[in-house]
Amino acid sequence: MAKEKQKTHNLRAVPSPGETSAAARAIKEIDECPKCFGAGMEVVEGKGARICECRKSKRLALRDNLGGIPRLYEKCTFENYVLSNPSQKKAMTLAFIFASQYPAVDQGLLLMGSVGVGKTHLAVSIVKLLRGRGIDALFTEFGSLLKSIRESYNSETQTSELDVLNPVLNAEVLVLDELGASKPSDWVRETLYHIINTRYSENRFTIFTTNFLDERADSLRETLDERVGVPIRSRLFQMCKTVVLSGDDYRTSFNR
Repeated sequence: MAKEKQKTHNLRAVPSPGETSAAARAIKEIDECPKCFGAGMEVVEGKGARICECRKSKRLALRDNLGGIPRLYEKCTFENYVLSNPSQKKAMTLAFIFASQYPAVDQGLLLMGSVGVGKTHLAVSIVKLLRGRGIDALFTEFGSLLKSIRESYNSETQTSELDVLNPVLNAEVLVLDELGASKPSDWVRETLYHIINTRYSENRFTIFTTNFLDERADSLRETLDERVGVPIRSRLFQMCKTVVLSGDDYRTSFNR
């Protein structure tokens, strides 16, 4: 999309991850560090230079403060979400209302649409605004979550399946990104059903994003209920307001 056609809204800026207390404390600790005096590197006799422990602490604090948001999306906010059509404006409005009015909401959101229309950007923006308000909000990408669960079965790892799933099951607000992206094996569907049904039963709010629609876009494209199963789609109808986004894949603009 050409720059002259891009439009932005005028919502007030939301707190950035670096402005929150956890990150601020981590940065202050680096400035006061007796080992590196804020340089981020310490010299160990006989071993040379290495990253200082304070720098590692800062990374952990920032990661934890981001609520699982991947680095690629760290700068995504409602402020810099680009609107190109009415469906995106509606989705942005509903996402902002959810994040700003929570917990006075009735349902989560199911953001549906083809790739590159801004679903993840909006989901990340919700997490940032909620966490800026001190609310326990967590972002997780479904494929990465499944990978972490599989790795927990390895006897050499220091984590268990419960360690991986507990934050997802218990987060006050959860974003589950890329619903249906993983191959729908019985194990994948059982895991997804366990997550959704637990949060459904506990009345915890969840935001989902998915590239699959309720109707076939073409003969080769599966619908969402075909991808995740009818029981799961049925739960989502009650848990979430369905919001369909349309538009061109914004990533294609990087080659123009």
